[in-house]
Amino acid sequence: MVDLANLRDPVVIAAFEGWNDAAEAATGAVDHLIDEWDAELVTEIDPEDYYDFQVNRPTVGIDEEGVREITWPTTRMYLARPDDTDRDVLLIRGIEPNMRWRTFCQELLAVVDESNAQLVVVLGALLADSPHTRPIPVSATSSDPELTASWSLEPSSYEGPTGITGVFADLCNTLGIPSVSVWSAIPHYIAGTPCPKASLALLGKVEALLDLPIPEGDLPELARAWQRGADELSEEDPEVAEYVATLEQQRDTTDLPEASGDAIAAEFERYLRRRNNNRPE
Repeated sequence: MVDLANLRDPVVIAAFEGWNDAAEAATGAVDHLIDEWDAELVTEIDPEDYYDFQVNRPTVGIDEEGVREITWPTTRMYLARPDDTDRDVLLIRGIEPNMRWRTFCQELLAVVDESNAQLVVVLGALLADSPHTRPIPVSATSSDPELTASWSLEPSSYEGPTGITGVFADLCNTLGIPSVSVWSAIPHYIAGTPCPKASLALLGKVEALLDLPIPEGDLPELARAWQRGADELSEEDPEVAEYVATLEQQRDTTDLPEASGDAIAAEFERYLRRRNNNRPE
């Protein structure tokens, strides 16, 4: 059993499959962190109480010993102890439940409370009128006034249908655990496949917010491969190419956050930290 009582300044990063996870960008980001940080499984939710197995079906397969086994859809929590930082990270990688959302979130937050984590970062991805040829837009919002002021975040002003990320963040605030929601905007015309470019953008924002070095691994190359595939789609279909050109013009006539002086300075600081962390002893 993993001891959660003596973690180093822990923070939680969470993502859920489903309505909140366009092109698997959010869960792809957490999957990347689980792999790169060799995260250890802490606990998993009993799926019986939260999932409709006709919607989220279990899968059957053969394990390494040749034994047939069933894997049930569920939500898992992992603990990562990155070597290059003085902070531990709890990673929640799950599936939006089909029922009992509040109880589901309370069960997860009981573990978060046990760890004494002082911050929860919830990742999400949505479909948007965004050209694939430009940087993936990423926004960070919070309902916590102190976080909003100290991190220069946008206050959360969305009104309308919400997913499990919204309910989870709201219950964090109710329990007095500050939370930040980080969302990427996926080009809707090419959302049928996973988007590592968006996962990379989400992790870049998390790294900047938390001052937490995040190993990129093979994500940059996967993002470039995605970019090439999107370019080919655009080149092969004149209507898509014309639409992308329109989106580019709309995007370029707005003030891009990526082009601001503060954003450029922050990106340069990220580069310096990564270079120092990779420098041989």
